[in-house]
Amino acid sequence: MELIESEEMAEFRHLLTSRGLDLADFTLEEVDATDPKSDEVAPLLGYLTVRRRSTNQTRQYVIGDGSVWLRLLSEDLGAGAFTA
Repeated sequence: MELIESEEMAEFRHLLTSRGLDLADFTLEEVDATDPKSDEVAPLLGYLTVRRRSTNQTRQYVIGDGSVWLRLLSEDLGAGAFTA
């Protein structure tokens, strides 16, 4: 199951392009950590690693229902976290 919704991907692209960053310079790797054995309806949970190819800088964010990864990514971009 995809943890990142299409609206979140659109906002991710906007965050990068609004800062003049090339979308092709970033990769996303998503890991689903939702417990598949649970009998309860549990919220989706996972981890997202964002990597900038040109600098090889990475950051990991918790993703899933109610996550704030886009806000944290925006703060990281503003702080220069993905620069060499």
